[in-house]
Amino acid sequence: MPEISNRGKQMPESPIRKLAPFAEMAKKKGHKVYHLNIGQPDIKSPEAAIKAIKNIELTIIEYGPSAGYESYRKKLAQFYTNQDVKVSFEDIMITTGGSEALLFALGSIMDQGDEIIIPEPFYANYSAFSAESGATVVPVNSVFESGFTLPPIEEFEKLITPKTKAILICNPSNPTGYLYSESEILQLGRLAKQYDLFLIADEVYREFIYDEDIHYSVMNLEGLEQNVIMIDSVSKRYSMCGARIGCMVTKNKEVISAAMKFAQARLCPPTIEQIACEAAIDTPKSYFVEVISEYKERRDTLISELNKIEGVIVTKPKAAFYCIAQLPVDNTDDFAQWLLESYDLNGETVMVAPAAGFYSTPGMGLNQVRIAYVLKKEDLISAVRILKEAIPVYNSTRLKKLIEVE
Repeated sequence: MPEISNRGKQMPESPIRKLAPFAEMAKKKGHKVYHLNIGQPDIKSPEAAIKAIKNIELTIIEYGPSAGYESYRKKLAQFYTNQDVKVSFEDIMITTGGSEALLFALGSIMDQGDEIIIPEPFYANYSAFSAESGATVVPVNSVFESGFTLPPIEEFEKLITPKTKAILICNPSNPTGYLYSESEILQLGRLAKQYDLFLIADEVYREFIYDEDIHYSVMNLEGLEQNVIMIDSVSKRYSMCGARIGCMVTKNKEVISAAMKFAQARLCPPTIEQIACEAAIDTPKSYFVEVISEYKERRDTLISELNKIEGVIVTKPKAAFYCIAQLPVDNTDDFAQWLLESYDLNGETVMVAPAAGFYSTPGMGLNQVRIAYVLKKEDLISAVRILKEAIPVYNSTRLKKLIEVE
């Protein structure tokens, strides 16, 4: 029997999706599953996008340009300019989701064995994208106790070698909900300039900022036009995860030119979805005011409820719609599976994302979970109540098993 590749064997599983079969089994038993594991908003997509899809009059759904429709790119450039991120449509490449944008960026700048420094915990697929690109992830640890602030720049410097090619951040952060300050971004910019590195920022959650904090984009770093690459997506901004439209933004023409080769190889991003996304840019500001207000209430509800559980420690996120919670259990991978496979409270259970999968360093995050507060407040309260009841039952079950083994 022929063997699969080592690359295929080494591709990491998604900590977000690997428990999906157990969730399906729970549902087949008749259990309701509260999905706190994935960032799928329940907010309605903008009316303008839905109308644009309904009113399409195309007779042929044909190939589009590899870089995306110029009309959409121009409108997107104006959207960023209105947010004080001054770019031209020529600096933008439309991609099939933010994931492809990052793949194109890494493919354009990384060679086999090159290293990329990423503060951990980080979005789990960064490991997969790096593996696909032949790059080696070099983690620098963000501390739970500090709320996952940027690690000291000295810690980054210790990790820089002749193979280091880039630094990658997610701002605001998935999975922590941390928002990097202007000062922290400026520090990273100086480091990238000093060591002639690329600085890639995944900014897909840029709209979801709470408590009057301000998002500072890497595109605003002066004198680093050739170093900076921004990744963006409509998935969260407009609650259009299934549209799979993102973009790569950079003023580095060599990077754009290299990425175009990857874009041409996959022909073009989806046609109909680009039409919807172009229309979505006309969404009124009131949409975001309402959405952000709703997420802020959900965040506050979730944090308040989690703080009522003995032994649970949680950081209060400044942005996005995720938080990392530390639970009084030894292994959240096992706990998360047990919740779906063996536990229910009045026919209901919860699905969480074990946080170990968001770390690159072995042994980190074993007692942590990522929780996405994308459900309505009533559901968040119910889900946390289930966690509160489940934890002592799980620990008791584990203790009994240990005693039996001994």
